[in-house]
Amino acid sequence: MINYIIQVILFQALFVAVYDFFLSKETFFTKNRWYLLSTAVISFILPLLKIPTIQKAVPIEYTILLPEVVLSPQKVIEQAAWYQSIDYLDVLFWLVSLLFLVVFMIKLQRIIRLIFKYGSEKRSSYKLVLLPQGSKAFSFFNYIFLGKGIPAEKQEKIIQHELVHSQQKHTFDLLFFEFLRIIMWFNPMVYVYQNRISLVHEYISDAIVSKSTPKENYINNLLSDIFQVESISFINQFYKHSLIKKRIIMMTKKKSKEIKQLKYLLLIPLLASMVLYTSCNNNEDVKSSEKEIVTIYNNKKGSLTSVKGKEESYLDFYYGDAKADLGKELSIKELSEDEKEEFMKINDKLNSSKVASMMKLKIFSGFKGRKIIAHFFDFSKVKKENYKEGEYAPFATLDKHPTFPGCEEGNKKCFNQSMIKFIQENFDGKLANTLGLEPGKKRIYVQFRIDKEGKVIDIKARAPHPSLKEHAMEVASKLPIMKPGEKDGKVVKTGYTLPITFNVE
Repeated sequence: MINYIIQVILFQALFVAVYDFFLSKETFFTKNRWYLLSTAVISFILPLLKIPTIQKAVPIEYTILLPEVVLSPQKVIEQAAWYQSIDYLDVLFWLVSLLFLVVFMIKLQRIIRLIFKYGSEKRSSYKLVLLPQGSKAFSFFNYIFLGKGIPAEKQEKIIQHELVHSQQKHTFDLLFFEFLRIIMWFNPMVYVYQNRISLVHEYISDAIVSKSTPKENYINNLLSDIFQVESISFINQFYKHSLIKKRIIMMTKKKSKEIKQLKYLLLIPLLASMVLYTSCNNNEDVKSSEKEIVTIYNNKKGSLTSVKGKEESYLDFYYGDAKADLGKELSIKELSEDEKEEFMKINDKLNSSKVASMMKLKIFSGFKGRKIIAHFFDFSKVKKENYKEGEYAPFATLDKHPTFPGCEEGNKKCFNQSMIKFIQENFDGKLANTLGLEPGKKRIYVQFRIDKEGKVIDIKARAPHPSLKEHAMEVASKLPIMKPGEKDGKVVKTGYTLPITFNVE
């Protein structure tokens, strides 16, 4: 979720930057209004768009799954006290959101109270509320509020101005950003958007009303009196100190040439780059899954059949050829943590079997919300009997396993224990607590190969945060040079997958 929010804020900042640098000084006020509204919405949709063909994913390789490395095991296992299980960041978020909601309701109540207290005069297309004191002037939906202190000769122009806000439903725009403030009070771009849209509203009303009167007279009316201002962010105010200068500058500005509308085409490369970024982003949130009785699918005579197994699992299975329709093909990163672990164990078991060379695993979206691991048979592949020097060989086929420094040659148990000890001593388990991750058990998967010289190469990782991914790869790169494995009397390279489990407090 944090990654999603960061992307939303980043995209909104880019959209506003394009607006400020290229569009804000043009007189295409209505188009600018829709630009601000649409980009605010699009920024929430873009992070959800994923184009499978350009998504980066760690490829499925035939590697051995090493024993799980548990950092601070006592903290992972021990039962936390009730106060330790509370997510105080979530509590803070909802408390502040509640505060913003209460403030919004108070402001809304103030407007409603004015209507009931002073009543409203129904006009042809709006309702006029006359306030007994001061010179306030603002609108809310089709209600126009005027202070009786405003001279009668100026009231009509103010009403015309506020009527544009009412007719064009500008209040909906302001309420939209007001609700965003309640939900995303921590997002500075929401306040920037609200400021920009308020100014565009004034430009639109000024442009329409000034057509029926000399601009000089209209500007003089703006400057002749200082109206009181309501401190309510979702009403359209006729006079606002911070906007007057900008409104006057825009009214005296020449109408922009039509060809300058081509500036809106800047959205095309901007949107394309954003979609590319989100599609290549590996750190997406994946919904958790639950265990159910496994369903086993087969392809018999072109027809997909299924039977229920006896054990529970996070994934369903398919055995057969690649002709079956099992839904959309997925990458490993689209699995939940439990599904990833189950897949890696199945992959490990397959690589340890004699049919490894004749079977390929793929992941599909499956049916009824259950993903499927497809076991595709390929009998055209024949297992090699002779390996060349330095060639890649699956771990399960090795005659002699790699040797960790200090272990007996080919001692697999010592290799595993030494690997666990090395990771526990070199991995900074406290790093995860500084990244804003949700509390609970987390996993990192590190893939690497040991080449013919015993060096660790081709390091890749999947982690719940980019910093953890980078740190895990850095730790793996520090693994010592080992004695490589052998197959058919030849020194070969082989691959491993190392799971690291830790607890976020």
